[in-house]
Amino acid sequence: MAIHHRDSAEEADGLLRELPGEGHSVVRADLADPEAVRAMVDAAARELGGSIDVLVNNAGRYFHHPVTDLSYEEWQDAWRRTLEVNLLGAANAIWCALPYLPPGARIVNVSSRGAFRGEPDAPAYGASKAGLNAMSQSLAVALAPRGIAVAAVAPGFVETDMTNEHLKAPRGDAIRAQSPFGRVAAPEEIAAAVLYLAAPDAEWASGAVLDLNGASYLR
Repeated sequence: MAIHHRDSAEEADGLLRELPGEGHSVVRADLADPEAVRAMVDAAARELGGSIDVLVNNAGRYFHHPVTDLSYEEWQDAWRRTLEVNLLGAANAIWCALPYLPPGARIVNVSSRGAFRGEPDAPAYGASKAGLNAMSQSLAVALAPRGIAVAAVAPGFVETDMTNEHLKAPRGDAIRAQSPFGRVAAPEEIAAAVLYLAAPDAEWASGAVLDLNGASYLR
């Protein structure tokens, strides 16, 4: 396994030490930089023996940028910084990985509930995830003749570093109440779905966007 990070070397190294077996590595890149993405994917492929069996696009940025509260320059900046990682970074990682993906390989993109219900305070985030869903389904068709399956998961709130400030704030109870289970997802629950979509017997799920939001948003 190759673990990617941008500026979380300590966390990546800690995860590396937890992985069983040998042959794992850590690779670094800013996904907003197309050439860094290419170098990162090439390095990962070398470390993995020349092929990549599963690519998981999980990097994401979220900026609070209500359309009514920003200058034109701030608005443009929020969109640029969001899309260059959430959508273009994933697209570039896929393009760069394609020469290393053998028949039977899997691509799993991590989208969001926000792609469907909307993100009024972060419209670029919702749009980037909607674009990620569309890209996943387009590439599911394009890559099926090569035996490569492409799918996505669309979580709601998950207890991660990116959401902790919201969950610990006074509105945390309201966020948890969005689901009839009265909680948000644990990272392990999302990982289990990704693990299924990455499995050899998940080919027929290609093109799927799997909702993982605890019935907080139904469509």
